Amino acid sequence: MAWTEITRRKYRRDGLRYASHLTDADWALIEPLLPPASPLGRPGDTKLRAVVNAILYMASTGCRWRQLPKEFPPYSTVQSYFYAWSRCGVFANINHALVRPAARQARRRASLIANR
Repeated sequence: MAWTEITRRKYRRDGLRYASHLTDADWALIEPLLPPASPLGRPGDTKLRAVVNAILYMASTGCRWRQLPKEFPPYSTVQSYFYAWSRCGVFANINHALVRPAARQARRRASLIANR
């Protein structure tokens, strides 16, 4: 993708602590795909957005669990969410939900080019 003034504005990451952090628009797409909290046990006080940001930070930087910066929830909490969500297919659902619109858009672009 070529960077133009329009795309620069659209993908600007100003105001985020790390480049891997979710924007509000990204979070609005992902939040409904996360499993609800369990009704059993003590209610959790961990913010799921912080957990997702920590997982994205780790994926983008390649840091180890124990090297997760202190602004994120404890690494053991992030790790337990990561493994639980991996087992139940949450990341596959998120990937599918995010790739589907891009694939539709790509097909539209391809059809526009083919019709020229």
